[in-house]
Amino acid sequence: QVQLVESGGGVVQPGGSLRLSCAASGSIFSINDMGWYRQAPGKERELVAVIPKGGSTHYADSVKGRFTISRDNAKNTVYLQMNSLKPEDTAIYYCNAFISRNLTPWTFLEVWGQGTLVTVSS
Repeated sequence: QVQLVESGGGVVQPGGSLRLSCAASGSIFSINDMGWYRQAPGKERELVAVIPKGGSTHYADSVKGRFTISRDNAKNTVYLQMNSLKPEDTAIYYCNAFISRNLTPWTFLEVWGQGTLVTVSS
């Protein structure tokens, strides 16, 4: 069994910053893409940023220049540094990863975290 656990959400004023972390645990053989999604009240879940194991990052247009995704492969952890936060960034942020397990290293499963709430409000 593998799981993703997010941390770092909270309440911040407009223009402020937050850093989200997501750690994968369990019998992990390898992790390919890791990413962050978010879901605002009354809206569908949307991609925020993704980082492949060894490739270039991708961001939603709405967060380009403000958010930075990074990962520490030794710690099986992905981060999301969020700067210049706006009220419209308020959402539940979900971590996502494609993970293969030790017993089945050739099969990648899509795994989701439980979500962490980010509220941007004055």
